Amino acid sequence: MKKLFLTLALASISALSFSQNCCDVAFASNDGNMAAFASDRAFIASHLAPFVYNHISEVGGTMIQFATADGQKANGYVVKAKKKTDKWLFVYQEWWGLNDHIKRQADVFYNDLGGNVNVLALDMYDGKIAADASEAGKMMQGVVETRLENIVKGGLDYVGKKAKVANVGWCFGGGWSLKSAIIGGKQTVGSVMYYGLSVKDVEKLKTLNCDVLGLFATEQWISKEVIEEFAGNMKTAGKGIKYKIFNAAHAFANPSNPKYDEAASREAYSMAIAYLKKKFL
Repeated sequence: MKKLFLTLALASISALSFSQNCCDVAFASNDGNMAAFASDRAFIASHLAPFVYNHISEVGGTMIQFATADGQKANGYVVKAKKKTDKWLFVYQEWWGLNDHIKRQADVFYNDLGGNVNVLALDMYDGKIAADASEAGKMMQGVVETRLENIVKGGLDYVGKKAKVANVGWCFGGGWSLKSAIIGGKQTVGSVMYYGLSVKDVEKLKTLNCDVLGLFATEQWISKEVIEEFAGNMKTAGKGIKYKIFNAAHAFANPSNPKYDEAASREAYSMAIAYLKKKFL
C-alpha cells in the first residue's frame, strides 16, 4: 500500500512539474514556436473563450487578398493611410485567429497613429477563427511554419520594397511580431511583442534591423526566466530591448478576454504607441 501511495505521489509530482516547466521545455526545443503550449492543459485552461464582438470599421478597414510565393493567396485586414505613404504597421493575431477583436485593435492603432500609417493585420490561419481554447490549440498546432513565413513575405511583397514596416502582436502573434521583424530585414523599423515567445537563435537575432519592445505577463509559460534569457540573447546579438513584466495574467491586454486587466493594458498600450510613434517620425 505504501509503495502504491509513493508511486502515485511521484506521478502527481511529475505531472505537476511537466505543467509548470512546459514553457521551458518548449522554449528550449522550439525557436519561437508556441505550438508545444497547445498540449499543455494548464495553458489551454488559462484561455477563456473570448467575449463575442462584431466589428464595424469606421476608418475604412477592409479584407483583402494577396499572393504568396507558394502559389496560394493570403488574407489580410487593411486600413490605408489618409495620404499615400510607405509607412506600414503589421498586426499579428492571437491564437484565436484574425477575429473582430484584432480588426478593432488595428483600427485603434490606425487612429492613434494619426491616420498617417497604413495598417495590415495578416491572417495567419488562412480564414480560420477559433471559438474556444481547444479549437485554438488545434489550429496553432496545425499551422505549418513555411506557410506562415510565406504569408509574412507575401505581406511584404504587397506593401512594396520601399515600405518601412513596424510589427505588433499578442501571444502567438507576439512571437510573429519578432519573426516578421527578422524576415523584413532592412525594411523593418520596429517590433512590439505582447507576451509572445521569442526567437532563441542569436544568429537570427543579429539580423534584426531594430530594437524590440516586450510587454509580458506574469505567467508560468513565458516566464521571467524565459524573458531574461531572451534579453540576454538580444544583448549577445548586439540588439536593443526594453521590456516590462506586468503583474497581470497572460492575454491581459485583450478586452474580449474575461481576464482583461484594464490598468495593465492601458499602461502597456501607452508604451507600445509611444514606441511606434517614434519609429514612424
